[in-house]
Amino acid sequence: MRIEPRPPVSGTVRLVLPLAAALAALALTAVPLLFAGAPVFTAYGLMLKGVAGSLFAFTETLTRATPLIFTGLAAAVAFRARLWNIGAEGQLYLGALACVWIGTGMIDAPALVLVPLVLLAGALAGAVGMIGPAWLRTRFGADEVVTTLLLNFIILIFVQMMLEGALKDPMGLGWPQSEPVLDAAMLPPLIDRMRLHWGFPLALVMAVLVHLLMSRTVWGFRIRAVGENAAAARHAGLPVTRVLLSVAALSGALAGLAGVSEVAGLKGYLTADLSPGFGYAGIVVAMLAGLSPLGVVVAAVYIAAVFVGADSMSRELGVSSYLADLTVALSLICVLLGGFFARYRIVRVPTVDAGQG
Repeated sequence: MRIEPRPPVSGTVRLVLPLAAALAALALTAVPLLFAGAPVFTAYGLMLKGVAGSLFAFTETLTRATPLIFTGLAAAVAFRARLWNIGAEGQLYLGALACVWIGTGMIDAPALVLVPLVLLAGALAGAVGMIGPAWLRTRFGADEVVTTLLLNFIILIFVQMMLEGALKDPMGLGWPQSEPVLDAAMLPPLIDRMRLHWGFPLALVMAVLVHLLMSRTVWGFRIRAVGENAAAARHAGLPVTRVLLSVAALSGALAGLAGVSEVAGLKGYLTADLSPGFGYAGIVVAMLAGLSPLGVVVAAVYIAAVFVGADSMSRELGVSSYLADLTVALSLICVLLGGFFARYRIVRVPTVDAGQG
């Protein structure tokens, strides 16, 4: 047996592949549902109802998708340049920390000034969190997978220290949380009495901007060139180090905006459990999207729908909501396998009889 490359697949195949992977993952999830004794079609019906059965359900899905769009974009941009950012979780918390630092009274200004300042501070904080590992890679050859992953834990411990110290809310009855963000620094809701906020349109705008940057600019061409072959790009005269550092800054900034959207758009204050793993889920989103910035939006809504729908189903049928994690994992496995077989094929090599010849 040997593996041979296939001819380049068409754009239609690349578009169909993530959809087929999502459907395959949902079909495979039916197996544990059956073992749990739940009626499969009823369970999927309840999931759909929990996702889009009402205006509230639909807005909750989009609310859950908002940080996933930011972290998915962060991973997609970095992975395009073969810069493996596994630290979006930590960068998200750095953005949230900067949001609280600026938005809890450090600057007294109207919303028209304070909201952009909070967003900018969160983006800068997230960018700093990724530039460090990128510099270590370009300067010393350090593996950014290891450095960004370990930095997640360092940042989370630092956040916990700040919540127990300088940023602790004196009115929080001893609970480790920050002071609430001022109303002028909050992202207003899109719909009255719903949790969906202006962070979602901002995420859509960022997806479009990143798409245009990657596909219509010289900088985007350089990113793709470095990602395809960094040695060849350097030989051609491209500033590989500068490109990698700029990609790192953009990737970290996008992850930092995810933290700002969760604090200033939803929760109003910072706690150590702000993120249930949005940074890591962003990697799945980026892979499902094929590293396409616009595809990230669709993939993020799908992942959010799985989690929101599974929560609704579990309440109705008494089935564990951890099936959502299983579905997301299966989706990633299916899209990776589909991508592999779209690029390669397994060929059986005929055996040669030792007695011949």
